[in-house]
Amino acid sequence: MAGPTEQDPRRGAGRWVPAAVGLAALAGLAWVVRDIPAALGGRVTGARAERAARSPQFHDGTFRNRGRSRSIAGAPDRDLVRELIFGKQQRHPRRPVPVVRPGAAPTPGDHAELNIVWYGHASALIEIEGRRVLLDPVWSRRCSPSSVVGPKRLHQPPVELADLPAVDAVLISHDHYDHLDLATVRALTEGQSAPFLVPLGVGAHLERWGVPEHRIVELDWSQSHRVAGLTITATVAQHFSGRGLSRDGTLWSSWVVAGERRRVYYTGDSGYFDGYAEIGAEHGPFDVTLMQIGAYDRAWPSIHMFPEEAVAAHVDLRGDLLIPVHWATFTLALHDWSEPVERLVAEAATRGVRLAVPRPGERVVVDDPPPVDRWWRSIT
Repeated sequence: MAGPTEQDPRRGAGRWVPAAVGLAALAGLAWVVRDIPAALGGRVTGARAERAARSPQFHDGTFRNRGRSRSIAGAPDRDLVRELIFGKQQRHPRRPVPVVRPGAAPTPGDHAELNIVWYGHASALIEIEGRRVLLDPVWSRRCSPSSVVGPKRLHQPPVELADLPAVDAVLISHDHYDHLDLATVRALTEGQSAPFLVPLGVGAHLERWGVPEHRIVELDWSQSHRVAGLTITATVAQHFSGRGLSRDGTLWSSWVVAGERRRVYYTGDSGYFDGYAEIGAEHGPFDVTLMQIGAYDRAWPSIHMFPEEAVAAHVDLRGDLLIPVHWATFTLALHDWSEPVERLVAEAATRGVRLAVPRPGERVVVDDPPPVDRWWRSIT
């Protein structure tokens, strides 16, 4: 009897084609989904689940925000799917995003003991008092459980992961795909020796991906960990979590990185709320804040800040220099790709806030930041 890829002369030449195409399609589908189960991460079980259940943030089986907040939900007067497909927003730049390869860090001194290198989206390197802390590293082409579908990068990473300097800690704000990436974590596990500091429960993902237990440090809000002479504190945020169909099984957080003299704050993802003033009072003032400004929409106002709210939060935090993150790398909302930074610059000017807007890969010396030259306008 003829097999599915053989010609059968009784049925005519070429009758094998549909079967072959079907097998090829199945093979292609298998290739697409082969890494998805691993990318979904691990389950919070055992001692990790018991610790999560003792958290003040954990209620009725999930983590919760302190105040009432709405997660992603459609606005009743809008068709979000139609806007996504037929909207006239310019969600991509017309020309390539300029990328800078950062040189060696300046020798720490009076004007170079605190620097920020923004690699794109929320990925950044804090160089503080001779130490290095890596934030939410995502180097993959897509922020997705699949390598072939999902939001794709608008620019390449400024440096290869293998070319990163040795870091003293890796901070993860929460487990969404644009902040926690399987391939990047695996590469850092092999290429670096630093611990991963993560909110409660996120260690389950790292454990599944091969990070040794001694390199996983899980923190609840207001808990701190000392590493390389730095005090790193998980602080409150207003967001949500989840990599599969279930939601809020792991915690989300913002972060404070404090040395002997300098202090840095990173929002992670968060809506605007009164927690910023609390963090500023307890941990500030901050020499620099890294503030999420993109992927907002009035359909989900409680979980991502609008640019004007990012400026207000920076003021609440008692911040000096503001550096925007979470924009220009992945298209995750319906607004124009450069709208967040345009709104941010206008609001910062109105409120007298110091601002630096680096190109991806450009190092900002916090005590001597570059002027805001509106580089994004040349590619819009």
